[in-house]
Amino acid sequence: MGLRDDLERFRQVGEQRREDLAEFIQYGDLNGSSRDAVRVPIKIVDLPEFAYDQRDMGGVGQGADGTPQPGDPVGEPEPGNDGEDGEPGEEGGEHEYYEMDPEEFAEELDDELGLDLEPKGKTVVEETEGDFTDISRSGPTSTLDFEQLFKQGLKRKLAMDFDEEYVRAALQIEGWGPAEVFNWARAEENLPVSRAWIEEANRELSETDRETYPDLATMEAEVERTDTPARIRREGIDQVPFRRQDERYRYPETVEQQEKNVVVVNIRDVSGSMRQKKRELVERTFTPLDWYLQGKYDNAEFVYIAHDADAWEVDRQEFFGIRSGGGTRISSAYELAAERLDAEYPWQEWNRYVFAAGDSENSSNDTEENVVPLMESIDANLHAYVETQPSGNAINATHAEEVERQFRETDDVAVAYVSSPEDVTTAIYEILSTEENDE
Repeated sequence: MGLRDDLERFRQVGEQRREDLAEFIQYGDLNGSSRDAVRVPIKIVDLPEFAYDQRDMGGVGQGADGTPQPGDPVGEPEPGNDGEDGEPGEEGGEHEYYEMDPEEFAEELDDELGLDLEPKGKTVVEETEGDFTDISRSGPTSTLDFEQLFKQGLKRKLAMDFDEEYVRAALQIEGWGPAEVFNWARAEENLPVSRAWIEEANRELSETDRETYPDLATMEAEVERTDTPARIRREGIDQVPFRRQDERYRYPETVEQQEKNVVVVNIRDVSGSMRQKKRELVERTFTPLDWYLQGKYDNAEFVYIAHDADAWEVDRQEFFGIRSGGGTRISSAYELAAERLDAEYPWQEWNRYVFAAGDSENSSNDTEENVVPLMESIDANLHAYVETQPSGNAINATHAEEVERQFRETDDVAVAYVSSPEDVTTAIYEILSTEENDE
């Protein structure tokens, strides 16, 4: 294997060593991705290369005719060759990324955490064209169903067919004429023969032929009757009587699919107690959840609500960067969420997720008296609260515990605790696996 092959092998290994998804969620730069493109860094493997050592190691050669001798000074060193560190460079280094869309991210996260959330369809219906399995009485010639046409013609052939030789034999009974044969064939034998056909067949007989059998019993004893299926198997079919009314045209089946719509309401506490580390943990938890649900659903919309003692709606950038102060009243955010959901995202048509995060500090009795009743009244696939307390639980940080205690027996409320980046993937699993169990 040559040097070029080694180089290519190292490059391939480097590209394959994409940063582990859980490691990316816990420690990676989430801001480098957009809502539609998740950029996961690739771990670069240093390629082997030869390095030239510029240190003066001496030598054994001797110069001639005025060249410096060993130990003689040879002049001032050239700039940059003194072995000292140079000035810091201004050009940025190159970083490689593996880019995936939210759908691929959701699949990877399912594999990473052992999840398999199947989105629920709502009543928003999308009609698509399926296989050409439906039948119509009109249409372009190219869609004419020849198989159906032949079947209808064959049915008519079988319905109209009768043993012609057997009927001709009845015309040869002494004393019988077309009227007697027609009544016998229709009333007694149930044969689909017309009066015109019998009269035509009778004209073809001679006078001698009309006295071949003395009576009906003799004719039936001497002439073997063959049923239609046996005769067709023996003689085949010369022609099949097609009719315009037999024509059927194939057209695509209309397939109604329930479009999987989702709205995600993200709520975060921006009160004075929410310091930088707490805010970072909120972002590190909510961002992958947004990507995941966007990848799982056909149509995903997001609502971002910030609150201290009051609540207001913000855009995504503000949601993760906003700083505020003051007290905390979590119920104000749920009141705003209920208004937005009822006005624009009816439960009958939308899958609804309500995710809230904060340090579990709340005003006195607000959780029990207001938040819990609001959560009970807001129909959603899943409610979740994420407590972010980097230093552990504070004395008055009881909101998460109260919610967990109130909804202990329900399957659509999840509570997760995040005190460091290492807890993020566990919290995401706790939230999403609750929804999975609800399926």
